[in-house]
Amino acid sequence: MFDFLVSALTFASLYGLMALGLNLQAGYGGLLNFGHIAFAGLGAYATGIAVQAGHSPWLGLAAGILLAMSLGWCVARLGRKLAADYWGIATLAIAEILRVVATNEGWLTGGAQGIGAIPTLFDGVGFLILNLVLLGIAALLCQRLADGRFGRALRLMREEPQLAACMGYDLTSLKSRAIISGAALTAVAGSLYAHFMSFVGPDYLLASETFLLWTMLMIGGLGNLRGVLLGVLLVQGAYSLVPFAKDWLGFDSDLAGALRLGLIGAILLGCLLWRSEGLIPETVRKIR
Repeated sequence: MFDFLVSALTFASLYGLMALGLNLQAGYGGLLNFGHIAFAGLGAYATGIAVQAGHSPWLGLAAGILLAMSLGWCVARLGRKLAADYWGIATLAIAEILRVVATNEGWLTGGAQGIGAIPTLFDGVGFLILNLVLLGIAALLCQRLADGRFGRALRLMREEPQLAACMGYDLTSLKSRAIISGAALTAVAGSLYAHFMSFVGPDYLLASETFLLWTMLMIGGLGNLRGVLLGVLLVQGAYSLVPFAKDWLGFDSDLAGALRLGLIGAILLGCLLWRSEGLIPETVRKIR
């Protein structure tokens, strides 16, 4: 039971880091990034490739962050002449392209079999503590960004982009900084995820992972730090409780997978119907 709780909390902390990265873009800036998981994939694959080549995992972490930030810059530039919905579709396509490359370029990524034997950094409890410390630091940094001039500018761009431009804000620069910051944070989570699983494969880049993060944000509350973390805990808790229900009720694994999706869908539907802004909605000060 103790090992199970440690594992569940570790998963929650890793997804929490990814969700905070997405919240910087979607929650504060209103950017429809449907390919966010690509940043985590780059962090995970950079770590796996570095370890496979005999290099330090810390070199892989640094390379993953740089690659994710570079991709974030490219994605932001791509959105200069695209409407928000078309840009969201483009980000989804980019993540899918990376997944196809990871599947087919076996000489580099291990192909469909992925890269295994990635060493863990610490034992179970030590790794959990590391993740919780990083999550706490990331949450504090995100809160400072949200309360500062940059966060206010992102919210203004989200609500009134024309007004933000008239006030002298460079919208392309704001988008780039939000995406690059979120990409770096998510790449760190991806690298740690590879260490935790001792493996990285193309399934890490599935679009369903991005939409799982979106679900966490929508349930908890877009643009609200506490809401995002609450959404992560609720979704991860639902995922973790299903195995207990499976053993207790005695149904098969296929039904357990369907129950997981159904449970998350029911929670999301309930929030959309009764708490459309999330369980802890964002509070924005109004100028009177």
